[in-house]
Amino acid sequence: MVKPAGKQSYGRLVFASFLALLALGLVADFLWASSHRFSSSAMISLPSSVTTKLPPSSNEKDSPKKDNARERKLSATFQDLPAPQLHWEKMAPSPVPRLDGAAIQIRNFLYVFAGYGNINLVHSHVDVYNFLDNTWGGRFDMPKEMAHSHLGMVTDGRYIYIVTGQYGPQCRGPTAKTFVLDTDTNTWSDFIPLPVPRYAPATQLWRGRLHVMGGSKENRHTPGLEHWSIAVKDGKTLEKEWRSEIPIPRGGPHRFVFFVDSCIILNFLSEDWLCSCECRACVVVDDKLFVLGGQEGDFMAKPGSPIFKCSRRLEVLLLFYETFCVCVCVLTLYLGWFKVVFSDVYMLDEEMKWKVMPSMPKPDSHIEFAWKVVNNSIVIVGGTTEKHPETKKMVLVGEIFQFNLNTMKWYVIGKLPYRVKTTLVGYWDGQLYFTSGQRDKGPDDPGPRKVIAEMWRTKLILNP
Repeated sequence: MVKPAGKQSYGRLVFASFLALLALGLVADFLWASSHRFSSSAMISLPSSVTTKLPPSSNEKDSPKKDNARERKLSATFQDLPAPQLHWEKMAPSPVPRLDGAAIQIRNFLYVFAGYGNINLVHSHVDVYNFLDNTWGGRFDMPKEMAHSHLGMVTDGRYIYIVTGQYGPQCRGPTAKTFVLDTDTNTWSDFIPLPVPRYAPATQLWRGRLHVMGGSKENRHTPGLEHWSIAVKDGKTLEKEWRSEIPIPRGGPHRFVFFVDSCIILNFLSEDWLCSCECRACVVVDDKLFVLGGQEGDFMAKPGSPIFKCSRRLEVLLLFYETFCVCVCVLTLYLGWFKVVFSDVYMLDEEMKWKVMPSMPKPDSHIEFAWKVVNNSIVIVGGTTEKHPETKKMVLVGEIFQFNLNTMKWYVIGKLPYRVKTTLVGYWDGQLYFTSGQRDKGPDDPGPRKVIAEMWRTKLILNP
Protein backbone atom coordinates (compact mmCIF):
# COMPACT_ATOMS: atom_id res chain seq x y z
CA MET A 1 0.00 0.00 0.00
CA VAL A 2 1.37 3.39 -0.97
CA LYS A 3 1.61 5.91 1.88
CA PRO A 4 0.11 9.35 1.31
CA ALA A 5 2.65 11.77 -0.14
CA GLY A 6 1.84 14.38 2.49
CA LYS A 7 2.88 12.11 5.36
CA GLN A 8 6.06 11.10 3.55
CA SER A 9 7.01 14.74 3.02
CA TYR A 10 6.24 15.54 6.63
CA GLY A 11 8.34 12.63 7.86
CA ARG A 12 11.23 13.63 5.65
CA LEU A 13 10.98 17.20 6.86
CA VAL A 14 11.14 16.13 10.52
CA PHE A 15 14.05 13.78 9.83
CA ALA A 16 15.90 16.48 7.86
CA SER A 17 15.30 18.94 10.69
CA PHE A 18 16.71 16.44 13.16
CA LEU A 19 19.86 15.95 11.06
CA ALA A 20 20.31 19.69 10.62
CA LEU A 21 19.95 20.39 14.34
CA LEU A 22 22.27 17.54 15.25
CA ALA A 23 24.89 18.80 12.80
CA LEU A 24 24.56 22.32 14.12
CA GLY A 25 24.98 21.06 17.68
CA LEU A 26 28.12 19.12 16.78
CA VAL A 27 29.64 22.09 14.95
CA ALA A 28 28.76 24.51 17.75
CA ASP A 29 30.16 22.13 20.34
CA PHE A 30 33.41 21.82 18.40
CA LEU A 31 33.76 25.56 17.92
CA TRP A 32 32.87 26.21 21.56
CA ALA A 33 35.39 23.72 22.92
CA SER A 34 38.21 24.74 20.60
CA SER A 35 37.76 28.50 20.41
CA HIS A 36 40.32 30.92 21.83
CA ARG A 37 38.53 32.55 24.76
CA PHE A 38 41.08 35.19 25.66
CA SER A 39 40.71 38.60 24.12
CA SER A 40 43.88 40.20 22.83
CA SER A 41 42.84 43.35 24.61
CA ALA A 42 42.96 41.64 27.97
CA MET A 43 46.64 42.61 28.33
CA ILE A 44 47.46 39.48 30.28
CA SER A 45 49.94 36.77 29.37
CA LEU A 46 48.39 33.32 29.74
CA PRO A 47 48.78 30.08 27.77
CA SER A 48 46.02 29.43 25.25
CA SER A 49 45.91 25.77 26.20
CA VAL A 50 47.24 23.36 28.75
CA THR A 51 47.87 19.64 28.59
CA THR A 52 45.81 17.33 30.77
CA LYS A 53 47.04 13.77 31.28
CA LEU A 54 44.37 11.15 31.66
CA PRO A 55 44.87 7.72 33.24
CA PRO A 56 45.02 4.80 30.77
CA SER A 57 41.89 2.78 30.16
CA SER A 58 41.64 -0.89 31.04
CA ASN A 59 42.51 -1.86 27.46
CA GLU A 60 45.59 0.32 27.51
CA LYS A 61 46.87 -1.36 30.66
CA ASP A 62 47.35 -4.58 28.70
CA SER A 63 49.05 -2.88 25.78
CA PRO A 64 52.82 -2.35 25.38
CA LYS A 65 52.22 1.39 25.72
CA LYS A 66 50.80 1.20 29.22
CA ASP A 67 53.30 3.77 30.50
CA ASN A 68 52.29 6.32 27.92
CA ALA A 69 49.23 8.15 29.24
CA ARG A 70 46.95 9.67 26.67
CA GLU A 71 47.12 13.45 26.39
CA ARG A 72 44.33 15.80 25.51
CA LYS A 73 44.43 19.53 24.81
CA LEU A 74 41.86 21.62 26.65
CA SER A 75 41.34 25.36 26.61
CA ALA A 76 42.84 27.11 29.62
CA THR A 77 39.32 28.34 30.39
CA PHE A 78 38.61 24.96 31.94
CA GLN A 79 41.78 24.80 34.00
CA ASP A 80 43.10 26.71 36.99
CA LEU A 81 45.18 29.70 35.93
CA PRO A 82 48.75 30.23 37.17
CA ALA A 83 48.57 32.42 40.29
CA PRO A 84 50.59 33.18 43.44
CA GLN A 85 49.95 31.03 46.49
CA LEU A 86 48.55 33.13 49.33
CA HIS A 87 48.56 32.62 53.08
CA TRP A 88 44.95 32.28 54.15
CA GLU A 89 43.74 32.62 57.73
CA LYS A 90 40.49 31.00 58.83
CA MET A 91 38.21 33.34 60.78
CA ALA A 92 34.94 32.83 62.67
CA PRO A 93 32.40 31.21 60.30
CA SER A 94 29.10 32.79 59.40
CA PRO A 95 26.23 31.66 61.68
CA VAL A 96 24.66 29.79 58.74
CA PRO A 97 25.88 28.42 55.38
CA ARG A 98 24.82 30.55 52.41
CA LEU A 99 24.57 30.19 48.65
CA ASP A 100 23.40 33.02 46.37
CA GLY A 101 23.18 35.42 49.30
CA ALA A 102 24.13 39.10 49.24
CA ALA A 103 26.53 41.31 51.17
CA ILE A 104 27.21 45.02 51.62
CA GLN A 105 30.10 46.56 53.56
CA ILE A 106 29.58 49.83 55.43
CA ARG A 107 32.65 51.00 57.33
CA ASN A 108 33.80 48.11 59.56
CA PHE A 109 30.58 46.10 59.20
CA LEU A 110 29.76 43.46 56.59
CA TYR A 111 25.98 42.95 56.27
CA VAL A 112 25.20 39.47 54.94
CA PHE A 113 21.69 38.85 53.61
CA ALA A 114 19.43 35.88 52.87
CA GLY A 115 20.64 33.04 50.59
CA TYR A 116 20.02 29.32 50.31
CA GLY A 117 20.88 27.07 53.24
CA ASN A 118 20.11 24.17 50.91
CA ILE A 119 17.87 23.73 47.89
CA ASN A 120 14.76 23.47 50.10
CA LEU A 121 15.71 26.10 52.69
CA VAL A 122 16.24 29.84 52.32
CA HIS A 123 17.30 32.35 54.97
CA SER A 124 15.19 35.42 55.79
CA HIS A 125 17.53 37.32 58.09
CA VAL A 126 20.69 39.45 58.11
CA ASP A 127 23.95 38.56 59.88
CA VAL A 128 26.55 41.24 60.60
CA TYR A 129 30.33 40.76 60.78
CA ASN A 130 32.49 43.31 62.65
CA PHE A 131 35.99 43.63 61.18
CA LEU A 132 37.28 45.40 64.32
CA ASP A 133 36.95 42.36 66.58
CA ASN A 134 36.31 39.70 63.89
CA THR A 135 33.02 38.53 65.35
CA TRP A 136 29.49 37.90 64.10
CA GLY A 137 26.50 39.45 65.80
CA GLY A 138 23.53 41.78 65.47
CA ARG A 139 21.26 39.37 63.61
CA PHE A 140 17.88 40.80 62.57
CA ASP A 141 15.00 39.71 60.34
CA MET A 142 14.20 40.80 56.79
CA PRO A 143 10.70 41.90 55.68
CA LYS A 144 8.44 38.90 55.03
CA GLU A 145 7.88 39.91 51.39
CA MET A 146 11.57 40.44 50.58
CA ALA A 147 13.35 38.07 48.16
CA HIS A 148 15.58 35.34 49.58
CA SER A 149 18.28 35.00 46.92
CA HIS A 150 19.61 36.48 43.66
CA LEU A 151 19.07 40.01 44.96
CA GLY A 152 20.09 43.30 43.45
CA MET A 153 21.71 45.44 46.17
CA VAL A 154 23.75 48.62 46.66
CA THR A 155 24.45 51.22 49.37
CA ASP A 156 25.13 54.95 49.62
CA GLY A 157 27.07 54.44 52.85
CA ARG A 158 24.08 54.34 55.16
CA TYR A 159 21.01 53.17 53.27
CA ILE A 160 20.98 49.81 51.51
CA TYR A 161 18.67 49.47 48.50
CA ILE A 162 17.43 45.89 47.94
CA VAL A 163 15.93 45.30 44.49
CA THR A 164 13.79 42.29 43.46
CA GLY A 165 15.34 38.77 43.50
CA GLN A 166 14.00 35.23 43.90
CA TYR A 167 11.33 34.65 46.52
CA GLY A 168 11.46 31.21 48.12
CA PRO A 169 13.53 28.00 47.72
CA GLN A 170 14.11 25.64 44.78
CA CYS A 171 13.58 27.52 41.47
CA ARG A 172 10.73 29.85 42.31
CA GLY A 173 10.37 32.99 40.26
CA PRO A 174 11.44 36.54 41.10
CA THR A 175 9.53 39.34 42.77
CA ALA A 176 9.33 43.02 41.79
CA LYS A 177 9.26 44.21 45.40
CA THR A 178 12.01 46.56 46.55
CA PHE A 179 13.08 47.70 50.03
CA VAL A 180 15.45 50.06 51.83
CA LEU A 181 17.40 49.32 55.02
CA ASP A 182 18.59 52.17 57.25
CA THR A 183 21.74 50.69 58.81
CA ASP A 184 21.90 53.36 61.52
CA THR A 185 18.62 52.13 63.01
CA ASN A 186 18.24 48.69 61.36
CA THR A 187 14.77 49.67 60.18
CA TRP A 188 13.14 48.76 56.86
CA SER A 189 10.95 50.75 54.50
CA ASP A 190 9.16 49.93 51.26
CA PHE A 191 10.38 51.33 47.95
CA ILE A 192 8.75 51.72 44.52
CA PRO A 193 8.64 48.21 42.94
CA LEU A 194 10.57 47.57 39.75
CA PRO A 195 8.29 47.68 36.66
CA VAL A 196 8.63 43.89 36.30
CA PRO A 197 10.11 41.09 38.44
CA ARG A 198 13.79 40.38 37.90
CA TYR A 199 16.14 37.64 39.02
CA ALA A 200 19.76 38.63 39.85
CA PRO A 201 19.75 42.11 38.25
CA ALA A 202 22.91 44.22 38.12
CA THR A 203 22.34 47.12 40.54
CA GLN A 204 24.29 50.31 41.30
CA LEU A 205 24.01 53.94 42.42
CA TRP A 206 25.37 56.34 39.85
CA ARG A 207 25.01 60.11 39.65
CA GLY A 208 22.19 60.27 42.15
CA ARG A 209 20.17 57.53 40.49
CA LEU A 210 19.54 53.90 41.37
CA HIS A 211 20.29 51.83 38.25
CA VAL A 212 18.90 48.31 37.74
CA MET A 213 19.68 46.34 34.58
CA GLY A 214 19.69 42.90 33.03
CA GLY A 215 19.04 39.82 35.12
CA SER A 216 16.62 37.03 34.17
CA LYS A 217 12.90 37.22 33.55
CA GLU A 218 10.16 35.46 35.49
CA ASN A 219 11.11 31.96 34.29
CA ARG A 220 14.68 32.36 35.71
CA HIS A 221 16.21 31.39 32.36
CA THR A 222 15.33 34.00 29.74
CA PRO A 223 17.73 36.97 30.09
CA GLY A 224 16.32 40.48 30.36
CA LEU A 225 17.68 43.40 28.39
CA GLU A 226 15.97 46.33 30.12
CA HIS A 227 17.74 49.02 32.12
CA TRP A 228 15.86 51.31 34.52
CA SER A 229 16.87 54.11 36.88
CA ILE A 230 15.20 56.30 39.49
CA ALA A 231 16.45 59.35 41.41
CA VAL A 232 17.10 58.67 45.11
CA LYS A 233 18.43 60.46 48.18
CA ASP A 234 18.78 59.33 51.79
CA GLY A 235 16.85 56.12 51.21
CA LYS A 236 13.90 57.79 49.53
CA THR A 237 12.83 58.15 45.92
CA LEU A 238 12.66 61.60 44.33
CA GLU A 239 10.49 60.41 41.44
CA LYS A 240 7.18 58.58 41.14
CA GLU A 241 8.26 55.94 38.64
CA TRP A 242 11.28 54.20 37.13
CA ARG A 243 12.80 55.65 33.95
CA SER A 244 13.92 53.50 31.01
CA GLU A 245 17.61 53.83 30.12
CA ILE A 246 19.90 52.51 27.41
CA PRO A 247 19.65 48.68 27.37
CA ILE A 248 22.50 46.64 28.75
CA PRO A 249 24.79 45.34 25.96
CA ARG A 250 24.40 41.88 24.53
CA GLY A 251 28.08 41.06 24.66
CA GLY A 252 31.10 40.49 22.42
CA PRO A 253 31.32 39.14 18.87
CA HIS A 254 31.78 35.50 19.85
CA ARG A 255 28.64 35.54 21.95
CA PHE A 256 26.61 37.07 19.14
CA VAL A 257 27.96 34.77 16.43
CA PHE A 258 27.54 31.67 18.60
CA PHE A 259 23.90 32.33 19.36
CA VAL A 260 22.73 33.90 16.12
CA ASP A 261 22.53 30.54 14.31
CA SER A 262 20.78 28.91 17.25
CA CYS A 263 18.32 31.78 17.45
CA ILE A 264 17.43 31.50 13.75
CA ILE A 265 16.64 27.81 14.04
CA LEU A 266 15.16 27.86 17.53
CA ASN A 267 13.39 31.20 17.40
CA PHE A 268 10.19 29.48 18.47
CA LEU A 269 11.78 29.03 21.90
CA SER A 270 12.28 32.68 22.71
CA GLU A 271 11.88 35.91 20.79
CA ASP A 272 14.63 37.62 22.77
CA TRP A 273 17.19 34.81 23.05
CA LEU A 274 19.99 37.25 22.31
CA CYS A 275 19.85 39.32 25.48
CA SER A 276 22.01 40.32 28.37
CA CYS A 277 23.29 38.17 31.19
CA GLU A 278 22.78 37.68 34.89
CA CYS A 279 25.01 36.99 37.90
CA ARG A 280 27.47 39.69 36.89
CA ALA A 281 29.31 42.31 38.91
CA CYS A 282 28.22 45.96 38.63
CA VAL A 283 30.74 48.49 39.95
CA VAL A 284 31.06 52.30 40.08
CA VAL A 285 34.59 53.75 40.27
CA ASP A 286 35.57 57.41 39.64
CA ASP A 287 32.12 58.23 38.25
CA LYS A 288 32.32 55.33 35.77
CA LEU A 289 29.86 52.42 35.81
CA PHE A 290 31.22 48.97 34.89
CA VAL A 291 29.48 45.63 34.34
CA LEU A 292 31.67 42.53 34.34
CA GLY A 293 31.20 38.88 33.36
CA GLY A 294 27.91 37.09 33.96
CA GLN A 295 25.97 34.41 32.11
CA GLU A 296 22.94 33.79 29.94
CA GLY A 297 20.44 31.20 31.17
CA ASP A 298 19.90 29.26 34.38
CA PHE A 299 17.87 26.38 35.77
CA MET A 300 14.10 26.68 35.58
CA ALA A 301 11.22 25.32 37.63
CA LYS A 302 9.91 21.98 36.40
CA PRO A 303 6.53 22.68 34.73
CA GLY A 304 3.66 21.75 36.98
CA SER A 305 5.81 21.18 40.06
CA PRO A 306 3.97 22.42 43.18
CA ILE A 307 7.30 23.20 44.87
CA PHE A 308 8.89 24.75 41.74
CA LYS A 309 11.51 21.99 41.69
CA CYS A 310 14.63 23.01 39.81
CA SER A 311 14.85 21.39 36.41
CA ARG A 312 17.36 21.46 33.60
CA ARG A 313 16.29 23.23 30.43
CA LEU A 314 16.09 19.82 28.74
CA GLU A 315 13.02 18.77 30.74
CA VAL A 316 11.19 21.98 29.87
CA LEU A 317 11.87 21.54 26.18
CA LEU A 318 10.65 17.94 26.28
CA LEU A 319 7.35 19.01 27.79
CA PHE A 320 6.53 21.92 25.51
CA TYR A 321 7.90 21.11 22.07
CA GLU A 322 6.56 17.67 21.17
CA THR A 323 7.03 17.78 17.42
CA PHE A 324 10.66 18.81 17.59
CA CYS A 325 11.48 17.48 21.05
CA VAL A 326 14.07 14.96 19.89
CA CYS A 327 15.84 17.47 17.68
CA VAL A 328 15.81 20.23 20.27
CA CYS A 329 16.90 17.95 23.11
CA VAL A 330 19.89 16.62 21.18
CA LEU A 331 20.98 20.14 20.33
CA THR A 332 20.33 21.29 23.88
CA LEU A 333 22.57 18.55 25.21
CA TYR A 334 25.40 19.58 22.92
CA LEU A 335 25.12 23.26 23.81
CA GLY A 336 25.03 22.64 27.55
CA TRP A 337 21.42 23.81 28.01
CA PHE A 338 22.36 27.17 26.48
CA LYS A 339 23.92 28.44 29.70
CA VAL A 340 26.92 30.44 28.54
CA VAL A 341 29.36 32.36 30.75
CA PHE A 342 31.09 35.53 29.56
CA SER A 343 34.31 37.42 30.17
CA ASP A 344 32.94 40.69 28.74
CA VAL A 345 33.48 44.00 30.50
CA TYR A 346 31.57 47.19 29.62
CA MET A 347 31.70 50.77 30.85
CA LEU A 348 28.83 53.25 30.63
CA ASP A 349 30.40 56.59 29.65
CA GLU A 350 29.37 60.22 30.15
CA GLU A 351 27.21 60.14 27.01
CA MET A 352 25.27 57.11 28.29
CA LYS A 353 26.90 54.82 25.73
CA TRP A 354 28.38 51.41 26.47
CA LYS A 355 32.11 51.06 25.78
CA VAL A 356 33.88 47.71 25.46
CA MET A 357 36.73 47.24 27.94
CA PRO A 358 39.47 44.57 28.20
CA SER A 359 37.96 41.15 28.88
CA MET A 360 38.42 39.21 32.10
CA PRO A 361 41.17 36.54 32.24
CA LYS A 362 38.45 33.92 31.76
CA PRO A 363 34.64 33.85 31.66
CA ASP A 364 33.25 34.39 35.15
CA SER A 365 29.75 34.42 36.64
CA HIS A 366 28.09 34.31 40.08
CA ILE A 367 30.16 37.33 41.15
CA GLU A 368 27.45 39.86 42.08
CA PHE A 369 28.90 40.38 45.57
CA ALA A 370 32.32 38.82 45.02
CA TRP A 371 34.16 42.10 44.40
CA LYS A 372 35.75 45.06 46.14
CA VAL A 373 37.29 48.29 44.88
CA VAL A 374 40.76 48.81 46.39
CA ASN A 375 43.30 51.47 45.32
CA ASN A 376 41.58 52.11 41.98
CA SER A 377 41.44 48.41 41.16
CA ILE A 378 38.45 46.06 40.96
CA VAL A 379 39.20 42.81 42.79
CA ILE A 380 37.03 39.74 42.01
CA VAL A 381 37.02 36.56 44.11
CA GLY A 382 36.04 33.17 42.64
CA GLY A 383 32.89 32.47 40.61
CA THR A 384 31.95 29.98 37.91
CA THR A 385 33.34 29.66 34.41
CA GLU A 386 32.08 27.75 31.38
CA LYS A 387 31.13 24.11 31.64
CA HIS A 388 33.77 21.56 30.78
CA PRO A 389 33.64 20.95 27.00
CA GLU A 390 33.56 17.17 27.39
CA THR A 391 31.84 16.42 30.70
CA LYS A 392 29.47 19.42 30.42
CA LYS A 393 29.75 19.87 34.19
CA MET A 394 29.97 23.23 35.96
CA VAL A 395 33.49 24.47 36.68
CA LEU A 396 34.16 26.74 39.67
CA VAL A 397 36.81 29.46 39.75
CA GLY A 398 39.67 29.33 42.27
CA GLU A 399 41.51 32.55 41.48
CA ILE A 400 41.45 36.23 42.48
CA PHE A 401 41.41 38.71 39.59
CA GLN A 402 42.51 42.36 39.60
CA PHE A 403 41.44 44.94 37.03
CA ASN A 404 43.79 47.91 37.38
CA LEU A 405 41.86 51.00 36.28
CA ASN A 406 45.05 53.03 35.91
CA THR A 407 46.54 50.71 33.30
CA MET A 408 43.32 49.01 32.13
CA LYS A 409 45.00 45.63 32.56
CA TRP A 410 43.86 42.39 34.18
CA TYR A 411 46.01 40.30 36.52
CA VAL A 412 45.60 36.96 38.28
CA ILE A 413 46.87 37.88 41.75
CA GLY A 414 46.28 34.83 43.90
CA LYS A 415 44.73 31.45 44.56
CA LEU A 416 41.82 30.84 46.92
CA PRO A 417 41.85 28.06 49.54
CA TYR A 418 39.55 26.19 47.11
CA ARG A 419 37.40 26.97 44.10
CA VAL A 420 34.18 28.66 45.16
CA LYS A 421 31.22 30.59 43.72
CA THR A 422 28.90 33.32 45.06
CA THR A 423 31.43 34.53 47.61
CA LEU A 424 30.56 37.52 49.79
CA VAL A 425 33.58 39.80 49.95
CA GLY A 426 34.87 42.52 52.30
CA TYR A 427 38.10 44.48 52.76
CA TRP A 428 39.53 45.90 55.96
CA ASP A 429 42.96 47.11 57.09
CA GLY A 430 44.84 45.59 54.14
CA GLN A 431 43.07 42.23 54.44
CA LEU A 432 40.75 40.70 51.84
CA TYR A 433 37.89 38.68 53.37
CA PHE A 434 35.40 36.27 51.86
CA THR A 435 32.62 34.13 53.32
CA SER A 436 29.84 31.79 52.19
CA GLY A 437 29.21 30.32 48.76
CA GLN A 438 29.57 26.82 47.33
CA ARG A 439 33.00 25.20 47.18
CA ASP A 440 34.45 22.53 44.90
CA LYS A 441 34.52 18.77 45.39
CA GLY A 442 38.28 18.76 45.92
CA PRO A 443 41.62 19.78 44.35
CA ASP A 444 41.07 17.49 41.37
CA ASP A 445 37.37 18.16 40.82
CA PRO A 446 36.25 21.76 40.13
CA GLY A 447 32.55 20.89 40.29
CA PRO A 448 30.30 22.41 43.01
CA ARG A 449 29.51 20.47 46.17
CA LYS A 450 29.21 21.87 49.71
CA VAL A 451 27.50 25.15 50.68
CA ILE A 452 29.81 26.78 53.22
CA ALA A 453 29.73 29.22 56.13
CA GLU A 454 33.50 29.63 56.40
CA MET A 455 35.17 33.04 56.60
CA TRP A 456 38.74 33.49 55.30
CA ARG A 457 41.15 36.42 55.02
CA THR A 458 44.51 37.12 53.40
CA LYS A 459 46.78 40.10 52.92
CA LEU A 460 45.85 41.71 49.62
CA ILE A 461 48.79 42.45 47.32
CA LEU A 462 47.90 44.30 44.13
CA ASN A 463 49.86 44.83 40.94
CA PRO A 464 50.72 48.52 40.52
